Order: sequence, then C-alpha cells, then structure tokens
Amino acid sequence: MNYFPENIKNILITGGSGFIGSTLVQRLLKETNCKIYNLDKLSYASYFRENNNNFNSKRYELLKVDLANEEDTKNAVKISNPDLVFHLAAESHVDNSICSPKVFLESNIIGTYNLLEALRSYWELLTEKKKNSFKFLHVSTDEVFGSLENNELFTEESLYNPRSPYSATKAASDHLVRAWNNTYHIPTLITNSCNNFGPRQFPEKLIPVIIKRALAKEDIPIYGDGQNIREWLFVEDHIDALIKVMQKGKIGDTYCIGSKNLKTNEEIVELVCNSLDTYNIQNAPHIRFKSYIKDRAGHDRRYAIDSKKITEELQWKPKHDIIDGITITVKWYLNNLDWLN
Repeated sequence: MNYFPENIKNILITGGSGFIGSTLVQRLLKETNCKIYNLDKLSYASYFRENNNNFNSKRYELLKVDLANEEDTKNAVKISNPDLVFHLAAESHVDNSICSPKVFLESNIIGTYNLLEALRSYWELLTEKKKNSFKFLHVSTDEVFGSLENNELFTEESLYNPRSPYSATKAASDHLVRAWNNTYHIPTLITNSCNNFGPRQFPEKLIPVIIKRALAKEDIPIYGDGQNIREWLFVEDHIDALIKVMQKGKIGDTYCIGSKNLKTNEEIVELVCNSLDTYNIQNAPHIRFKSYIKDRAGHDRRYAIDSKKITEELQWKPKHDIIDGITITVKWYLNNLDWLN
C-alpha cells in the first residue's frame, strides 16, 4: 500500500520519536515506499532505542535536532528535502508546563517558528511541480479551545481560549501556521485532536500512570473530584486521521479529530482497573488503589469534539471504541513491563 502519489519520495516527521510520532513513523515505513526523516531532539520522553531496534530500514533516518536551534532546523530541512511534513514535535505534558512554562515557549512557539521559516526558505526554491504537491500538516490539540459546559462541542469554528501554559503555546503555534499560510502561501493544514492513548505512551500520561501505579500497588492519583471529562482516541485511529488529512485535506483548513469516547477521569481509572482485573487477576481488584488528590491548577472541566467535518469531507472515523483500545493498551503494558520503569 502507498498512501501518496509516486512523486512523494521524502517525508519529514518532527517529533517522530514521541508517542504519536513514532506510531506514524512505523506506519509510513510499513505502508509506503517513502524515505522517512525523523527530526527529534530526543528528550526524556523519546523512544530512541525503540526506533533503532525497530526502524532497521534504509528508508529511515534520524535527525537529532532541537527545533529551537534555528540553524540546525534549516540544515535538517535541506537534508530531508521533504515532499510532505508532519509537525508533531511539542512539549505536551500539562503538569510540566505549569512547573516549567519557558521550556514550552521554546519548543512549541519558537520551534514552530523556526520550522516555518526554514520551510519558507525551502519552499521559495522549489520547482512549480514540487510546490504543487508539497504540504505541511501541523498536529495540535483540542486544549487550545479551553473548557466546555455540558453538551457543548468543539468545532473548527470554536474560539481559542487556552487555559494552561501548554495549551497557550500550542494555540500560538496554530496561529503561526495560519499566518504563514496566509502571508507566505505555505500550503498548510492543521488538526486539533482529543486525548490519545495506546501502547508505548510515556508513563507520565493518565492511562500508563494508572497501569504503573496499580501494578506497583501504589495510589492511583485522581485530580479533584475525578469528574473532569476528556475524549479519548486510540493512537492508531489518530494516525489514520492524519494520513487522511494529508491525502485529501483542503489547504489552509483545520480538522478536529474526535472519537465520541467521552469519559470522566474517574471512569477511565475504573475501565483500566477492570481490564487489569481480567489480565492480571492475581492483583485484583486494582480499583482499591484509587486515590483523590488536590486538583491541578487551571484544570479544564470538559473537552468534547464534533468530528463532522473530517467524517463527511474525508470519510474518516475511528475504528476502536474505548474498551477495545484500553484492552489492547493494558495487554501491551503487561507484556512490556520494562516500559513503565
């Protein structure tokens, strides 16, 4: 299978050693004939060893680059000579952004600016033929829209209302991408996705935290009253959506990617613990480790996405429901306990 036309030879993926990025790299290596360049600074949450083990391919090259470095970013674009760019590189953990916001400004805002400027210089030198097929997809989050009341949904027309340093820096990066499209005519696309989960997610995020703590017989922390609502998307479904947007998305447009799997944080803890009870029966019931802690500063109450646009225009919809996804995820972690350490 090849997702893209034959003239698409080189694909640059920023953040290709992260959770979502590495899943995309694996998919494109498996199902296209393209050369994949992974631009990643290899931070604490990167999967460098896994990439070296599993990406044993002449079609894969790691470019160890921090997007905050302007010259290194320009050189990486020159080396990769991309036909398509998927921009996933970002600092993404909200708690970390509250403690160390400057890192998020440097990575998410300055990094995106440096990448856009490097691509602008690159774009201006392309032949008309190559310009006609070049695309830049910026992968963002639903958190840029803020918090919702009951029954409301985020859409592509939702106003931006970021409420954490993380979401504020992602909102800024979205605006930069739109500006470079409107001002310099770089052919850009933007996606805003709900929470992702799945195998190989770094164990600072909610679902792997639940698994790690439950297996270690430690308290599973739940912020506040546990009733904050999130929408949960299995990572492979997100990859399907990103490929669809890159294939068929309208240049300059934004696509919201959701799953309709709306759950409170407490419900997610219960679902993961129920799955652990099935596949790790000797430690059941895992729910006994549930513990409530002081709420996170500026904790948004509810996120929910209306995916009508991507569903109707691009014929995408998720393949996994929340139970299927959690089952796959729990079984993977039980078979890969080293990951949690």
